[in-house]
Amino acid sequence: MALISRKSFQFYSSSTPASRSILMTLSKRLSFFSGQQKPQNCNSVAMRMLCFRDKSQHMFCRKNHVQLRIQSLSVNETVNLCGDTGSSPESNNRWMDEQPFFRKLNSLCTSKDIFDFLSSLEVMSDTMASGALQRLSEVEADDNGLKNPEGVLENEVFRALCFQLEFESSKLSNTGLLNALQALIKLRIDPQSTLMASLLSEGEERLAKGQLTIKNLCALGESLIELEGPSCAMLEQIVNHMQDKDIEKWSPREMVMVYKMLQVTVRERETYQDFLNRLNSVTLTIVSQLSPKFTSIILNSLVVLHQTRAVPLVTALCKHSVKLIPYFTGDELVNVLEAFLYFGHREQTFTEALETHVPNSIFTMLPQTVSKVMQYCCRKMILSKPIFDAVAESFISDADRFTTDQIAECIIPFGTLNYLPPSASSLFGKLETVLHTRFTHFQPHTLLNLLHSCVLIQRYPVNFLPKIFSPYFLQKLQAQPPGLDRIVTSQLTRLFLTVTLECPFYEGPKLPPKYQAKAFFTPCSSLDVHLMKRVKAGLLYLLKKRIYFASEVSTPYFYTVDIEIKLDEEGFVLPAAQCEEVHRRIALCVDGQNRFCINSHSLLGEEAIKQRHLQLLGYEVVQIPFFEIESLQNCRKMAEYLHKKIFPHTYGLSC
Repeated sequence: MALISRKSFQFYSSSTPASRSILMTLSKRLSFFSGQQKPQNCNSVAMRMLCFRDKSQHMFCRKNHVQLRIQSLSVNETVNLCGDTGSSPESNNRWMDEQPFFRKLNSLCTSKDIFDFLSSLEVMSDTMASGALQRLSEVEADDNGLKNPEGVLENEVFRALCFQLEFESSKLSNTGLLNALQALIKLRIDPQSTLMASLLSEGEERLAKGQLTIKNLCALGESLIELEGPSCAMLEQIVNHMQDKDIEKWSPREMVMVYKMLQVTVRERETYQDFLNRLNSVTLTIVSQLSPKFTSIILNSLVVLHQTRAVPLVTALCKHSVKLIPYFTGDELVNVLEAFLYFGHREQTFTEALETHVPNSIFTMLPQTVSKVMQYCCRKMILSKPIFDAVAESFISDADRFTTDQIAECIIPFGTLNYLPPSASSLFGKLETVLHTRFTHFQPHTLLNLLHSCVLIQRYPVNFLPKIFSPYFLQKLQAQPPGLDRIVTSQLTRLFLTVTLECPFYEGPKLPPKYQAKAFFTPCSSLDVHLMKRVKAGLLYLLKKRIYFASEVSTPYFYTVDIEIKLDEEGFVLPAAQCEEVHRRIALCVDGQNRFCINSHSLLGEEAIKQRHLQLLGYEVVQIPFFEIESLQNCRKMAEYLHKKIFPHTYGLSC
């Protein structure tokens, strides 16, 4: 990349005597060391004139016959430009109004076309010049840098514009100055060059004098963030000036830029909170006007700024985002989903819109978007068969495009929400292939979560368990956060119990006792205390005495039984404390809403495997789901219901 290190150009206004027939000199010194390059000197003479229509608008003027002969990157080089300023845009120079200028400019798609177009003009305002640089950055710059750096940075028109911008920065309009600064940043001009220093210095001076509008403040702030990052000291000054402006008069774009500014400058939660409260209140009134991009940016900013008190704004943005789902980019949709997760918001219409959008777009969606959709469904306990089926097909067709973390985020929800798609055989066959080829690429805790989710839905990773139960892997688990906490030891223990009960053919290493949990830790499917109280009241009504059933019974097999009833060989109920002559054990699973997928009668994976394992351990499992008893009004009706559920073939008991 060529770096402009020193250059000068002088502007003259046609309203002063000095502008009549003057000699304008452009001199520059560029230092370049490459191999055995010899110093060169080169002069070129050209006709240049600078005019303006009024005192507030400066114009760049250029004769058609002028040629700039600037030798690129030569040492001790001086260029002289001479021009007659006796003419004006209204007389001999061809002038184009800004509206047709920008229409033409925006239709050009190569730097050559842009430079040819600029060369055909004799007069340009500073706004037009900065706009040309911005269009040039759009055409030539991408995430990897400039596509054709020499063709841009060594072009004579580009260099002439840069020289004028540097040495007449004080005469530029605010828009021209700040638009040029933004464009030059995108064009990767050296931040340490005198050109950038001149523009930044001028911007800082105008900031100190309070001459910048909110739009100007946003543009300057955006440039400083790009150049220096959030640690830039001037950003705080900009935010302080913003607080003095009338928020109600800001455009949606300006409000979005202010949120972005605050997002990177606010380091403590209470900083600028009064300003944020005002901003949130005004933003609430324009939510319906926000584009998908702006909606996504504001939601992301509210997350970063921890605006948990801005409930009306968050709710309005979340509802507004429903109709925007087909129009979000992948990254924008990720921001929206993260906001839904952070603020704990759930919108049924949002899920329905996702169910329409995801299957239609799954093969063009970015992997990070697909995995974030699945993460959203998993954490919200949303079992959406259209989404899950589409994601399964996407993974089967092109699993290689997913990172290991994304693979886990896509597969774990199937186990967590206890769902096997129609393509389950192909899905888990593909997963096994991926694990064989990329096993060592997975982080230990990610791998454990993934394999644990598989056993929840009876997909047994027996080929990988010897590695999981190996001392080396267990030590790696222990060494990395969160270490061997209760959740991790519960997952390891459940893997061990699963192969013991469901895979008798497994002959590999077992989980050492010191890594086994004493009892499974299942915070997401904890006991519904209110529901339990109602069931116990019904049992007391049915069995007459409290001694005939026990609640929250710990077993030697890591599970806790909600309610246990013991029967003798003839089917009579035994006291719960009795251990002899027990012929049958009945485990009542009192399943509240938190043990089911949201708005569904489908048990979560951890509860499903518990009931499966209890049956394998010899219990007769009787499920008492919330949706079957929520309408029962009294103990008698509850007792009648429990009689039918627990003793369906016994009619001798009387309530």
